[in-house]
Amino acid sequence: MKVDGSDQRQITDDRLNNWFPHPSPDVGQIIVLSFGAEVAADDHPFYRPVSLRLIDMEDVASGEVKPTVIAYLYGGQGTINVPSWSPDSKSIAFVSNSVIEWKE
Repeated sequence: MKVDGSDQRQITDDRLNNWFPHPSPDVGQIIVLSFGAEVAADDHPFYRPVSLRLIDMEDVASGEVKPTVIAYLYGGQGTINVPSWSPDSKSIAFVSNSVIEWKE
């Protein structure tokens, strides 16, 4: 949506329940926490299998949104509730109840 709240558009359309969208400071990407379809859309659980997915805003502009999974973890409520991007838009911070192997 625009900064004034107009022109709101849905950018995900899949079987997952996508929560907590956080745009990067440079507004080039969005990170979302995605629950599986078995989690009700009105539920707000913690300690569930979730994924963190990255959405490129150029894909949104073109209408070809293909989120990239950057982490699978146990989390949910509390994983990425606050803006978590580094000021340079190159890193994110999140809370996990899992051991995660990081690969660059």
